[in-house]
Amino acid sequence: MNSLVKLSERLYYLPYEKPTDRPNLYYIKGDDYSVAVDAGNSQRHVEKFYNALKEEGFDLPKYTIISHWHWDHTFGLKYISGKSMSTALTKEKLNEVSKWKWTDEEMKKRELSGEDIAFCNDCIRIEYPDLDEIEVVSTDIVIDRNTSIDLGGITIELMPKITTHSKDSLLVYLPSEKALIVQDGDCEDFYNNDYYDQEILKDMIRFFESMDYEKHLLGHAEPEDKHAAIERLKAELK
Repeated sequence: MNSLVKLSERLYYLPYEKPTDRPNLYYIKGDDYSVAVDAGNSQRHVEKFYNALKEEGFDLPKYTIISHWHWDHTFGLKYISGKSMSTALTKEKLNEVSKWKWTDEEMKKRELSGEDIAFCNDCIRIEYPDLDEIEVVSTDIVIDRNTSIDLGGITIELMPKITTHSKDSLLVYLPSEKALIVQDGDCEDFYNNDYYDQEILKDMIRFFESMDYEKHLLGHAEPEDKHAAIERLKAELK
């Protein structure tokens, strides 16, 4: 069993797993209550995260902040503790996905139409040997502007942002920890030929440069230094 990785007294994460594209799941520990970032890709993923929290003696999260709508960050939503938060676009997209049918035929149709991609479906089939187990739900609370939340002893800021990866992204800034949870936000758009929109990319680089932080926290990789992340993104400029 994977254990939590400690980044500070307030910030931890359960590491990503490549075989079914499970992302890092973050935990922010407040004195009054705690929050998680992302719901994982299945009930099994949520249970693994919560068991790791219980091993540390931590409370389960009161809120789960959803970084964007993609399956690996959201298909565990039905099984989370407490309420969930996302942008309006994420909520809207999850309402749409909740109506999708999960059969090989329907999954192939969505690949051909561009609604979904083969990589996601390949991973879904591994995470869900029985596709009938999939039950997609949407989020509870909409965050439509920069929003500060005091957890007791630590304040976080939720920042809706159009990113190169997805237009519905929600970043989480922890000023006291000098950390920014970006998840997949600085990746290319896998639904558009792995493309980096150049204008959005330029905006994101300016945004990251303007922020006071050190730890650039990703979805499917280990934490990165802010300056290394910016140089990596600059290399994608044409």
